Amino acid sequence: MKITAIECFILDKQFPFVKVHTDEGITGIGEIFRRNAAIYKTAAESVLAPCLIGKDPLNAEGLWQEMSRAGVAIDTRSAVYCAMAGIDIALWDIRGKAWGVPIYQLLGGKVRDKIPVYASSLARTLTPVEEAKRAAHFAELGFRGYKLHNAVAAALDDPRETVVASVREVRRAVGDGYPILVDVNGAFSAHRAIEIGKQLQDLGTFHFEEPCPNYDLEGLAQVAGALSMPIASGECIYTRRDFADLILKGQVDIVQPDIVKAGGFTEMQKIAAVASTFRRPITVHNVQPTICTVAHLHFCANQANVVYSQEYVIEQVSIRDQRPILKTPMEVKDGYLAVPEGPGLGVELDEAAFSYWASV
Repeated sequence: MKITAIECFILDKQFPFVKVHTDEGITGIGEIFRRNAAIYKTAAESVLAPCLIGKDPLNAEGLWQEMSRAGVAIDTRSAVYCAMAGIDIALWDIRGKAWGVPIYQLLGGKVRDKIPVYASSLARTLTPVEEAKRAAHFAELGFRGYKLHNAVAAALDDPRETVVASVREVRRAVGDGYPILVDVNGAFSAHRAIEIGKQLQDLGTFHFEEPCPNYDLEGLAQVAGALSMPIASGECIYTRRDFADLILKGQVDIVQPDIVKAGGFTEMQKIAAVASTFRRPITVHNVQPTICTVAHLHFCANQANVVYSQEYVIEQVSIRDQRPILKTPMEVKDGYLAVPEGPGLGVELDEAAFSYWASV
């Protein structure tokens, strides 16, 4: 089997997807991180595709190394690395289809049949009372937790943040014991994060995500050392070496790789090995609820240290909610997503919907 073509499509002007075609009629589908779509398309089609055309798609590690070498002089830590992730996911989809098994089987089998998920709210303009009502609604629907994003993004200690006030209202609404997660996207200095973190842990917050930027390893370590509440980070880094630094220097308690950023299945396995070596649980970063989520389900099914609920975005997403690109959309039931059992990713595209979103 040989790779004959690699195409990148931008759906609804914002969601980059990859199709890898072969001479045996098997096509693999992958997804790339949703920001900077035009850059990823160029990286996939102009930088990575030329080194893969004519190669055997079943050679997982070899093709990943080929892509890494092709992008090393450009920027393997962002645009090229995300593009690699989409192609790598598609290549694993091809392998599963060629051998008639789900991707989780290629990874070594599964330790769970379904994955618990928490509701991830990306809204930043809700008042504390509005956030509490929303959290209570999703708790009633069965979601295994609720995550807030109430800091001012790309800021430093901005006084407009409503983190503690929102968590206090949410706690009143959902009661004691229900997991509340807080993601501030690196908006605080270490001393401010510690001040806020102490209040959050008094409110029973499950984890405090990116209290400082991922590159501020010293700050993360200071926060982690000052609080008993778990500190989580990892959505904005890409390689196993980055995650080793995050653990050893940043002292984070929970690592959060995202398969559409972190090199696809091939690198995610190595990141998981690093996390397992240092006994750190994984909670994937996951805000794209179609192919990205499906890929995460296979990964989470296989990994023993994916012990907590995983992220599932609750905002409206056109390609899931308006005109779904999956023939059988995923459904959260009692707070769980089932792991697909079909060959490869185990899902089928609605090609008409896919073409529609690619043309808008």
